[in-house]
Amino acid sequence: MNARERSYRYVGPADLKAAVRPGSGGHRIGSVADFARWIVERTAGELLEPFTFVVSTDGILRLAPRRSEHVACAGGEHVLSAGEISFIREADRWVVDEVSNQSTGYCPDVASWPSVAHALDAIGIGRPPHLTHQVVFRRCPDCQECTIVREGDFVCVFCGSDLPKAWNIDADSRC
Repeated sequence: MNARERSYRYVGPADLKAAVRPGSGGHRIGSVADFARWIVERTAGELLEPFTFVVSTDGILRLAPRRSEHVACAGGEHVLSAGEISFIREADRWVVDEVSNQSTGYCPDVASWPSVAHALDAIGIGRPPHLTHQVVFRRCPDCQECTIVREGDFVCVFCGSDLPKAWNIDADSRC
């Protein structure tokens, strides 16, 4: 992790983190060969929907089936990013079709994209130039609920208070 990358700790339900068992993290993808072995084991149905992903603090992409919890994919650890990702076959190689930071367990800032891009570049997977779907997470300073900002409307859906413009989900995340 370089000095400019923030790591995100899990901020979701405690019972989901408590259920994580050692060694239960997502499949580690450290090379294009790792990805090739992993993707060939996916069913046609699995390939039709996005996968759960995290970028661990060592910069490695980890993948799991879509209905997996991000905290399980991360083995309960901090992450540099988390979200959903889908792949398509383009000519003779796999590329990222869509990628988001949609993880209500980690609520990563959209600024986590460079960590995702770096992890994909390191293994040689083609990717878009940015998140294809950005989710803006904020914690309401009044009611303390985590919420998603929709259509640039920085207002808490729970209590109607104004939300901050800067990411504020977890003051304990490491910068």
